[in-house]
Amino acid sequence: MSENRLKQETSPYLLQHQDNPVHWWAWGPEALAEAKRTGKPILLSVGYAACHWCHVMAHESFEDAATADVMNGLFVNIKVDREERPDIDAIYMGALHRLGEQGGWPLTMFLDSDARPFWGGTYFPKTASYGRPAFATVLLRIAEAYQNQPDLVASNAGKIVESLKPSTKTNASEFPDDSKIRDLVSRIARAVDAERGGLSGAPKFPQWNVFWLLWRGAIRFDDTTARRAVVTTLTNVCQGGIYDHLGGGFSRYSVDEDWLVPHFEKMLYDNALLIDLLTEAWRETQDSLYATRIAETVDWLSREMIAEGGGFAASLDADSEGEEGKFYVWSLQDIEAALGADDAAFFFRIYGVTADGNFEGHNILNRLDSQTLLSQDDEARLKTLRETLLAHRAHRIRPGWDDKVLADWNGLMIAALVRTAIVFERKDWLAMAERAFAFITENMQSDNKRLWHSYRAGEAKAPASASDYANMIWAALRLYQATSGNEYIEHATAWTATLDRHYWDHERGGYFTSADDTLDVIVRLKSAGDDAVPHANAIQLWNLVALSALTGNADYDAKARALLNAFAETALANPVGHCGLLAASMDLELLVQIAIRDDTSARFLAQLKKLSVPGALEILVNDMPNQKMNIDFLSNVEKHLETSVYICQDTVCSRPILEPNEIRARLMDARTKSSKVRSPQ
Repeated sequence: MSENRLKQETSPYLLQHQDNPVHWWAWGPEALAEAKRTGKPILLSVGYAACHWCHVMAHESFEDAATADVMNGLFVNIKVDREERPDIDAIYMGALHRLGEQGGWPLTMFLDSDARPFWGGTYFPKTASYGRPAFATVLLRIAEAYQNQPDLVASNAGKIVESLKPSTKTNASEFPDDSKIRDLVSRIARAVDAERGGLSGAPKFPQWNVFWLLWRGAIRFDDTTARRAVVTTLTNVCQGGIYDHLGGGFSRYSVDEDWLVPHFEKMLYDNALLIDLLTEAWRETQDSLYATRIAETVDWLSREMIAEGGGFAASLDADSEGEEGKFYVWSLQDIEAALGADDAAFFFRIYGVTADGNFEGHNILNRLDSQTLLSQDDEARLKTLRETLLAHRAHRIRPGWDDKVLADWNGLMIAALVRTAIVFERKDWLAMAERAFAFITENMQSDNKRLWHSYRAGEAKAPASASDYANMIWAALRLYQATSGNEYIEHATAWTATLDRHYWDHERGGYFTSADDTLDVIVRLKSAGDDAVPHANAIQLWNLVALSALTGNADYDAKARALLNAFAETALANPVGHCGLLAASMDLELLVQIAIRDDTSARFLAQLKKLSVPGALEILVNDMPNQKMNIDFLSNVEKHLETSVYICQDTVCSRPILEPNEIRARLMDARTKSSKVRSPQ
């Protein structure tokens, strides 16, 4: 007897659909076997818990008995949480793009009984609107075509699957050298909105990958246009409505070009990447606005985003009580009632509050009229007022919380937290990162040390993708830099070995998204193109260069060069889509800062933290016999009894620096040296 089988799942998104009259299956061998048994096509619906339009389609169609009857009669219906199975989402989103359609969620794909896609779209309304046909009409037409035109369906499916397979041709291009990267940085910087920041147009995404490349280029090439592009973007993001000025944390994107009206969902990965970039920008600018937003966002993280056990939760929904943004917006009257007339008037002026509002009759709090903070006294007053409003907001019905722990997103947040903890000397932030790392190693590894992708309600599940390993290796290396803990370098090397064994393309180089023993995917994707986050191949490139420096193992360096060579042609053809890889490629000429610790090391670290050298490997070295360091180019460096710093570049180290005041001048000299990105041999 058919039924809705989602009740036994742990994903909050899947559980949102457990009471639908649709006979949903979760993705897996049972669902695929049912399609084979019945000969029905598969209706694949992919979304995530914080997705507004996913909720709209669910309410309109999946909760509707008549629509469900059509779905149940004609299809095997499979529901996928894209965050739980990013590999499945990537395959079928790629298929939609091959059909010439713009991507987005909910993703609605139609597959044959072998799970091969032959047609699809995104959101379909219950009744024809927005220039889209009614969902029931789509269902009937697809089922009719599947029944009456099997050859056409099979042909379409075969062509789409073939187009998804990685190219088999040999890459003949060399990776761009410094002059080409300099030109790319300059071109991208000129495309940035000079007044508001962000790439011009709407909607606007923070696009960490693009702005991290611009920041790297600004520092490496002394490019003032690129520097201004990053600073303008970060400042407007920090002051705009995309930032939650009461509770902290950044929303996914802005629907307008002014950063005023957010799509209100908050994702862990966006906040991780923004914390990381803001930290690097603060090191260079010392802008108190950036430091404040970092601290407020980490406070939000610790208050609202720690799941049971210490891992970080995935997201907060955009909707509450069925309305997008209702939890976050304010009427003038509500603020005045909470603060009183005098304080409210002050607050209105700073946060742009009016009687008419700026969003459907309500106000999205923002400070876009100013690029800086106010005086200390005024900011202290505002802080008290914000705390009062935050306490009032706490009584509202909260947006949905997706508390599943994802290895890849946690890796990004752990890495960001470690860096900002070091820079701002916050041991509590470092401890938070260490707890999250420990949670994953203790709860999301199998007996053979293979990672699981997702954890919730006591169950680890979903095969790890390359991003899970790459991002957790990045986190481990950051923790090793901060603590010198042997366990972190051991995790990094072990996970890299797993990546090489199960994900590496031994014929053409680069890492596949899925492991060689992930059996429920129709194709193993391989690319280096960024999505909302840097691609696994980009993150792992930096990891390999760092591991080569830390261990002295030249195999890591060779692997990094092979990885670069695998994607040189596609990166050159689409540089904006490969900003993560381009940024990481600069590290083949790795600048390494090494501090030898003793009780007075704080005076050196205070200087180190105030100069941005993006990509630098800052290592705290001690003389403890159990510290596992095998850095070849340190073998001839004399270790002084007193604290000293060595600046090493391309296996050559400076004389020891014994005075903290020397560090800035020496680093400025090292980071602006003309050095060429080494092309793979």
